[in-house]
Order: sequence, then structure tokens, then C-alpha cells
Amino acid sequence: MEADVPGAVLKRERARDAVLELMESRNPGDAIPSERTLCTLLEVSRPTVRAAIDELVAAGLLVREHGRGMFVAPAKIIQELVSGELALKVPQAAGAWSSRLLEFTMLQAGARVGRKLRMSPAEEIVYVARLRLVDGAPMAIEHLHIRAALVPGLSTQELESGDLYEYLRDTHGVHVHEAVQAIEPTVVTRAEAKLLDVPELSPALLFERLTSDTTGRPVEYVHSLYRGDRYRIVSRLALGTAAAVPPVREGHHPGIPPGDFAHGDPITSSTRGDIQLA
Repeated sequence: MEADVPGAVLKRERARDAVLELMESRNPGDAIPSERTLCTLLEVSRPTVRAAIDELVAAGLLVREHGRGMFVAPAKIIQELVSGELALKVPQAAGAWSSRLLEFTMLQAGARVGRKLRMSPAEEIVYVARLRLVDGAPMAIEHLHIRAALVPGLSTQELESGDLYEYLRDTHGVHVHEAVQAIEPTVVTRAEAKLLDVPELSPALLFERLTSDTTGRPVEYVHSLYRGDRYRIVSRLALGTAAAVPPVREGHHPGIPPGDFAHGDPITSSTRGDIQLA
């Protein structure tokens, strides 16, 4: 199986980014090239292209129609939990976390990742794929893209143990300040299921995060897949006058139906990752 071949994770990642690059130049409902054509364009094998497309279909970004081809999916509705002006406290998730490296290499950023990190496509990044474990059990697959110039000598030890942001601060002088993160439901592909020790097409949470330093410079772009059977997001909301913060813009909050709290009382929130321990 291709998942066992050295570099297979990176090959799928590069194929995925290339397909996303094609999609970003199209509108919802537009067709993308066939798997056969993509193999030729990207110079990768059919299983690699198929695995990348399966991931995008599972994430709801592509629609595969039998006999017709593949199409860009309709745009998703975006709902912010709180406005960007409000503080959001994120407590530590439960369990003892550790990491196992799947891939660790230097490569060119490419068009899509370069655009996210505001750097030339030809500049180098550190690409890391790692399996995140909680109390020894697989919990998530992370794909990290970090500006190589910021982390000379980044070691495998830093990536496998401890808090990566602490290493960035203490060893490399990179002070992480802000991150924008999106979370959405998906299902796992066959290769992801093998790594996470779950059945294929099991539910999962897809995280996408862009992290910046104190100067506003993008430092890291990450997308991660968390097991849906063991990981959940829990938010604590303070409602009404007890929130003691400026009102947020109009709209409703996840889990609070439109019309509730219609008098416009403010809402604050804290969020944590909650692990179901075995």
C-alpha cells in the first residue's frame, strides 16, 4: 500500500496542494481535470492523486459525480464563535500528548503555501507530518509548514516532545502571538484510517490554522485531522450582562438559535479540546 512507501505522506500533501491551487482559480460547480490528466500535470502516480482527491472530497471541498467527473463544491457557510476583538481562552486538552514523525524535510513553499505564509513560492519551508498521540493512542495527523529561515537547525526532538511553540520561542526566538483557526467535520481516508487506527470513513475534525508572530508575520500553516470518536471541542459561553464585554456584531452563535438573546446581550467564550480517554 502506498501509505507505507517512504515519502508517501509528502507526495499526497503536494498533490493535495496542487489540486487546491487549481480549485482556487475556479468557481463553485466548475469541473477540475480528471485523475488521469492530473497524474500527467503533477507527475505523480494515480494512487497518489486519488488519495489527495479522496481527502478533498471527504472535506467537502470537491464533489465527485459518477460518470461526469469532479467539481468544485459550493462555498461553506462561515460562522465565527466570537468577534476578533474578544479574548478567547484555550485551556490545555486532556491526556499526555506526544508525537511520532511521519515526514520531516525541507522543500520549496509552492504557490499555495507560499501565499498563506506571504513568501515566495521558491523560498524554503520545513514540512513536517507527525502523528499526535494521547497516552500512547493515535489522536491526530498534523501537516506543518514552517518558514525555514525562522527555524535553522530545527530538530526531530523538538518535533516529537514538548510544546513546539515553546521551542520556537526559547530556541529560535520566534514569539507566536496570534492564530486564526477553522474547524469543520470530515471523514478519514484509507491511509489516514490506518495511521489513526480507526475504520475507513470514520468521522473526524479537520483543523486549519495560520499562526503569526508578534510582528504579524506568518510563521506556520497547519492542517490537522483529529479522530471524531475521541476528540471534541467544548465551549463555555458567558451570556448577558455577566459577560461584561462590548457587544459583538449581529448574527447568531453556534448552538444558540437565531432569535434567542435578541436584546443583544454580549457573549464571551472559552474553548478547550476534550479527550475521551480509553
